[in-house]
Amino acid sequence: MSISFVIHSLEIPLVRPFRTSFGSQSVRDVVLVEAVGDWGASGWGECVTMAWPGYSAEYTRGAINVMREFLIPTLGPLIDSSALNSTPAPDSVRAALSVMQGNPMAKSAIETALLDLWLKERNLSLGEFLGVVRDRVDCGVSVGIPNSLEELITEVGQYIDEGYRRIKLKVEPGWDLEALRAVRNEWPKILLQVDANQAYRRSDAEHLAKFDEFNLLLIEQPLPEDDILGHKLISSVVSTPICLDESILSVESAEGAIEFGATTIINIKPGRVGGFLNARDIHDLCVEKSIPVWCGGMLETGIGRAANIALAALPGFTLPGDTSASSRYYKEDVTQPFVLDNGQLHVPTGPGIGVEPIAENLAQMSSATQQIKL
Repeated sequence: MSISFVIHSLEIPLVRPFRTSFGSQSVRDVVLVEAVGDWGASGWGECVTMAWPGYSAEYTRGAINVMREFLIPTLGPLIDSSALNSTPAPDSVRAALSVMQGNPMAKSAIETALLDLWLKERNLSLGEFLGVVRDRVDCGVSVGIPNSLEELITEVGQYIDEGYRRIKLKVEPGWDLEALRAVRNEWPKILLQVDANQAYRRSDAEHLAKFDEFNLLLIEQPLPEDDILGHKLISSVVSTPICLDESILSVESAEGAIEFGATTIINIKPGRVGGFLNARDIHDLCVEKSIPVWCGGMLETGIGRAANIALAALPGFTLPGDTSASSRYYKEDVTQPFVLDNGQLHVPTGPGIGVEPIAENLAQMSSATQQIKL
């Protein structure tokens, strides 16, 4: 048997610029990985890197290079040894990719593409494979840093009118208390949380404690990702629960942060932790430790969004995630759009991740393709 890979580079304009504490973007550089079996089926995965190493050390051009030069070639012996017309089992793919250090987003894209293909061979959905317990998930939305309070209120109001069940505000020093006060005064009962993307320092503990008056669900990643002690110290001053995002890279880092008292809630992003198998393992650990989890987002297209929705239907995901509708970021998605239904999205039930790119959309959005044959 043989499997070839196609790396699709896409450029998709966002419906509005999205700014966080580490930068702003108005166009999303998207990388889709297609695993093509010699029997005609394709599996799809999305690499959630950004164009520059702001959110993480990975970035788009680097991810493409490591996939092409190292990660995909290392799968050659595994694929060659697989049975006729059979994609390698998910655990064996994860094990083969683990010999390379780091690069979890690139690994996740490849692993998901092969997982999608493997599931299609068995006519299984990703939800069935992961063990979902519901057929729809509550949706929250992430609100970037706007130019003014007026813009913020207008944008949040639009999302609430659309039915989103939770609002997340991006914050940074100089854009936090005023924004929180404005939103909370306008919507006293809406589920509200903030995401700092590592913008604060230990010395900001007393300032972060002022967030407590706004009855937030959580404060996400206030300090740098490697400052686990700092998050523990912050949590002794701040009453609002501290949630870790960038700090959580594996089951081991999640367990360490929980046992050390640095977090009481965890945001699970499959791309950040190296794929959906690792994401499920972290979920299972958190269920065992009675730690709530929710599914974060990385401005995914419908390819990544479909898989994230399935993950968010596992039992430990008790808080609304960033699994928003396609229209939150894109006027037109590469797949059929995901549309809110009373503040929820339906879990895809088709084989694999349950969606495919629309050929015309993929062609229009593509800026380059690279084929890699093993």
